[in-house]
Amino acid sequence: MPETTAAKTRQAVGSWRKKAWKPILLVAVILGACVMFFPFLWTFTTSISPGAGLSATPRLIPENPSWAAYLELFQKTPFARVILNSLGLAIATTALQLITSSMAAYVFSRMPFRGRGVVFAIYLGTMMIPMQVLMVPLFVQMRDLGLVDSYLGVLLPGMAGAFGVFLLRQAMNSVPRELDEAARIDGAGHLRIFAQIILPLVGPSLATLTVFAFMNSWNSFLWPLVILRSEELKTLPLALAGMQGQYTTQWDVMMSGSIISILPMLAIYLFAQKYVIQGVANTGIK
Repeated sequence: MPETTAAKTRQAVGSWRKKAWKPILLVAVILGACVMFFPFLWTFTTSISPGAGLSATPRLIPENPSWAAYLELFQKTPFARVILNSLGLAIATTALQLITSSMAAYVFSRMPFRGRGVVFAIYLGTMMIPMQVLMVPLFVQMRDLGLVDSYLGVLLPGMAGAFGVFLLRQAMNSVPRELDEAARIDGAGHLRIFAQIILPLVGPSLATLTVFAFMNSWNSFLWPLVILRSEELKTLPLALAGMQGQYTTQWDVMMSGSIISILPMLAIYLFAQKYVIQGVANTGIK
C-alpha cells in the first residue's frame, strides 16, 4: 500500500508539473511568433506608407495608407516581366529536380550494384561544397557552351541536387519491397514499378522536395547575378537588389517589391504544409 500511495503521489506531481509548464510554453511560443512575424508586418506597413523610411519609428498602423508604391513599382520598372522570369525558372528547376532526383533515388534504393554505397556517399559529399567554390568553373563551362546571359545557363546547374536524391531515397527505402516483388510477378518492370507503385507512395516527400526546390530557385541571387547580363532576363532577387540604388529614399517601393516576392512562397508553403511535415517525418530528418 505505501508503495502504491508513493507511486500515485509521484504521478500526481508529474502531472501537475506538466500542467504548470503548459502556460509558460504557450506564452513563450506566442512571444516567439510575434518576434518572427514583426519584420513581415513592418515590411507590409512600410509598403503602404508613402514616403516611409527605415530611420522612421515603426508604425503598425500607417497614418495615410496607400497602394501607390505598388502602382509605381509596376509602372516605372518591368516588374511583371521580372516576376514571370523568376516564376518560369522556379517551375522549370523544380520539375527537373523532381524528375532527376526521383529517378536517381529509385536507382540507389531499388537497383543494387557494386559500389552503390560508396557512390551514394560521394554524391552526398557534394552537399558540403559551397556554391562559391563552384562559381568560377561553372561560369567557364557555361561560357564555353555559349549559355552566358540565357535562361538555360541559369537553369542547368540547378536541375539536379544531392539533397533531393537523399530525401527521396530515404522515403523509398520505407516502402515495403514486397510490393515490388508482387508487381514483378505480374510482369511489371522497373519503369512501371517506379511510376505506378513507388512514386504514389512517396507523395509527401515529393511535395517536400517541390517546396524546397521552388524556394531555392525563387530566392536564388548569386548564380543569376553572375550569369545574367540583360535587364529583360533579370530575376526577382536581382531586381530587388537593383532597387536599392534606384530608389534610395523610396523604401515604400522597395518594401512593396519585397511583399510581392514573399507572397508566392507563403502560398505554396501554406498549401503544402501538411505534406512537408509528413514528408520530413517519413524520411527521418530531425
